[in-house]
Order: sequence, then structure tokens, then C-alpha cells
Amino acid sequence: MSNRHLARTIVMQSLYQWDFKGRPTGVLPAIVDQVLNEFGEGIEGEEQYVHDTVNAIVDQLPDIDAFITTYASHWPIDSITLVDRNILRIGVYEMKFNDAIPAKVAINEAIEIAKTFGGPSSGKFVNGILGAMYSDITNNTKEDPEPETSPKS
Repeated sequence: MSNRHLARTIVMQSLYQWDFKGRPTGVLPAIVDQVLNEFGEGIEGEEQYVHDTVNAIVDQLPDIDAFITTYASHWPIDSITLVDRNILRIGVYEMKFNDAIPAKVAINEAIEIAKTFGGPSSGKFVNGILGAMYSDITNNTKEDPEPETSPKS
């Protein structure tokens, strides 16, 4: 397992705990540190990536969740399992907001994490949503979603 893959699983576990606890931003650093201490052996040099990614996802959560809502239109964001929801958040963040990560890498990593931590259909679910998003990004056929308070067209 590569250091970056392990780092992404730590990001997912941190976001999962944070989401499960009701998204208390005040304890987020402690959650990340706890997960790093418990599962971070072997990710030397990736600790900053973990912190930066978690913080960026939380900072951009409304925009990220708007993308998920757009591409998972039959699934209200709160009805998506905690694991799948947070894997999708990582994938969307890496595809739309982190230019250092190629979109295909973000999708493949998200699918692998979903297969490991999610349910039997999580890999297919994550692939379907991120794949549709990637298709629209590469075809430039879909504009960025409106904020959640705007009516959908």
C-alpha cells in the first residue's frame, strides 16, 4: 500500500469520525491526530497531506456536498452512508479543488477505499458518481452546481 493511499484512508477515517460525531469543528484536529497515531504507521512524509486535505474538505464542504447532491440526485446527502459520503467528499475535493491530483487517480483511489471500507456496492456507487462527474468535467457539459439553497433547474 502506498503512503498516499494510506494517507487517504486516514483522511476518510478522520472525516468519518467527525461526521459521525455531528461535525464538531473544534475537535477536528484531535480526531485527525488520534487517527494518525492509531493508523498512521508507514505514512512518513504524508502527515501534512492528511491535515491539509481534511481541513480543505471541511472548509469547502458546502461546495463539495453540492457536487455530490448534483451527481447523486436520487440520494439525499444525509441518506448516503457515512463511509460512502466521506469517500465521495475526498474524491470530489481531489477532482475539483486539488489540481495536484489527476482526476483519474482521485477516482481510482476513491473506488479502492470504497471497496475496502464500504458495503458490497460502495465501489460501484462511488465509481458511478465520480465517473459521471469526470465525464462532465472532461466534456465541459455541466456547470458548477448552484448553492444548496438555490432551486435546481
